[in-house]
Amino acid sequence: MNVNFSPRKRICVTTAYKNFEQRNHPSIKILLDKCLFEVFKRLPSGQERSVCACVSKRWLTLLSSIHKDEIAEFNGIEGEGSLFRSLVGREATDVRLAAIAVGIANHGGLAKLSIRGYNPCRDVTDAGLKAIAQCCPTLRDLSLWNVSFVSDKGLYEIAHGCNLLEKLDIFQCPTITDNSLLAVAKKCNHLTSLTIDSCSKIGNKSPKVVAGTVLTEVELQALHISDISIKIISHYGTALTSLAVGELRRIIVRDFWVIGIGQCLHKLKALLISASNGVNDLGLHVICKACPNLKLFYVRKSVVLSDNGLVACVKASVSLQNLQLYECHLITQVGFFGILLNCGKKLKTFSLVTCLGVMDLINVAPSKALCCNSLVSLTIHKCLGVGNATIDVVGSLCHKLTHIELSGLLCITDEGLFPLVNNCVANLVAVNLSGCVNITDKAVSAIVKFNGRSLKSILVDGCRHVTDATLVEIWNSCWMLNVLDVSKCGITDSGFTTLSSAIQLHLQILSLSGCPLVLDNSLPLLLD
Repeated sequence: MNVNFSPRKRICVTTAYKNFEQRNHPSIKILLDKCLFEVFKRLPSGQERSVCACVSKRWLTLLSSIHKDEIAEFNGIEGEGSLFRSLVGREATDVRLAAIAVGIANHGGLAKLSIRGYNPCRDVTDAGLKAIAQCCPTLRDLSLWNVSFVSDKGLYEIAHGCNLLEKLDIFQCPTITDNSLLAVAKKCNHLTSLTIDSCSKIGNKSPKVVAGTVLTEVELQALHISDISIKIISHYGTALTSLAVGELRRIIVRDFWVIGIGQCLHKLKALLISASNGVNDLGLHVICKACPNLKLFYVRKSVVLSDNGLVACVKASVSLQNLQLYECHLITQVGFFGILLNCGKKLKTFSLVTCLGVMDLINVAPSKALCCNSLVSLTIHKCLGVGNATIDVVGSLCHKLTHIELSGLLCITDEGLFPLVNNCVANLVAVNLSGCVNITDKAVSAIVKFNGRSLKSILVDGCRHVTDATLVEIWNSCWMLNVLDVSKCGITDSGFTTLSSAIQLHLQILSLSGCPLVLDNSLPLLLD
C-alpha cells in the first residue's frame, strides 16, 4: 500500500523559519545613510558617538564624515588639542584615522598626528585625511611619510579643516603637487615649519609659501626645483630662521649666490646644505656675509668646498657659533687649523665627521701664541688621517674645551692625548674616545684623574686596552659621573666589583656589552 503525505507541513515550517529570520533583522540597518547621518548629528556627547562608532565600519565612516560644526548640540570635552597619535606600517589605514577622528574629541583634541605608511594593500588615502580634517580642527603638527595614495585632495581637506596647523612634514608622497601646498599656506596662517622631502611632483611653485611673514623653518630635500625656487626664497623669506636644502640636482653654482645677493635673510640663524654641488667657496662666502645672524652652518657631502671657502666663511660670519662638516673630503688640515685660528670669540661647537682629507702634515704648525678660547665642544669622528700631530696642535690652541669626541681615530695614541688634556684649563664634562683602539689606561686614567669632579660622561667603547685600572681611577676620582660605556674593553669581574662599591657614583647608564671577562656572577652587584 502506498501512502502519500501532503508536503504542506514541510513548506509551512520552512516559511515560518524564514519569517522568523526576517523579524529578527535589526530594523536600523535598513535606514539610509542620510537618516543615520541626521541621527548621529543629534547625539549629545562624544562618548555616545564613540560607542556608536564601534557598531560597524559603516557607522564609523558616517560618524567620521560629520563636521564638528554640523553637530546639533556639542557637549564634548574638545579643548585646544594636546594629544599625539602615531600610525606606523600596517596601523596606517583609513579605518584607524576614522577611529581617531571620532574618539579624540572626547579626550581633549588632537594636536599632533604622525603617519608612517608602508601598507600597499590598505594604505592611507584622502578619505582618512578628510576624516581628520572634519573632526580635528585643533591639529597643529602633521607628518606624512610613505603614503602613496594621499593626493592633493587630502591636503585640501587639511587646509580647510585644520586652520591652526603649524608644522607640515611630507616625505615620499608621489601624488602631492604644488597646488595643495599653496592651499595649505593660504588657509593655515599659523604655519611656521615646512619640510618637503623626495616628492617627485613638487616643483618651483611650492617655495612661494615662504612669501608670507610667518614661515620660519623650511627644509627642501631631493626635489625637482631650479634656481627660480632659490630666488623666491632669498627675496621673500624675510621671516626665515632655519633653511635646509639637499640633493637639489638642478641647482648650479651661480644659483646659490642669489641667497646672499637677495639680502633678505637677515633673520636666518641656521643654514644646512647637503649633497648640493652648487655650493662652492665663493657662494659660501657670499651667503655667510649676507646672513649676519647665522649661528649654525652645516655642510654635508660637498665635493667643491675647500679650505679657502671655509676660512672665508668663518671670517665673514660675525655670529657663527656652530660649524658642522660631514664628508667634505677637500677640507685638509690647513682648513681645519685655519678655522681654529680665525674663529675668535664666536665659534663654540665644531664637528668634523668623515672628512678624509684631514690628515697629519708635519710642516703645518700654526703659532702657539694664537688661541681659540671660544671653542668648548670639539668632535672629530672617523677622520682616518688624523693622528697625534693634529691633536697636539688642537691642545695648544683650544684651552676651554669641556666636551671632546675623538671617536674612530685609529692613529691617535696616549702621547697625542696628553697635550690636549694637560692644556685644558676648563674641566672636562664629556669625553668620547670610542673606537680609538690604541688608547690605553694611561691616557684615560689621566683624563679621569684631572677632571674627576666635573666628568659626567665617559665613552671608551672598543678601546680594548682599557682595563680595570681605569675603573679603579673612576672609583677613586669621579663624583658626578652619569654615563659610562666600557663596551668591548678589557674589563674583568675585579674591576666591576670595585666600580660597584663606589657609593659616591650615581650612574644612570652603564654599558658592558662585549666584555667576555665580566661574568654573570658580578651582575647582581648592580642591584645593590
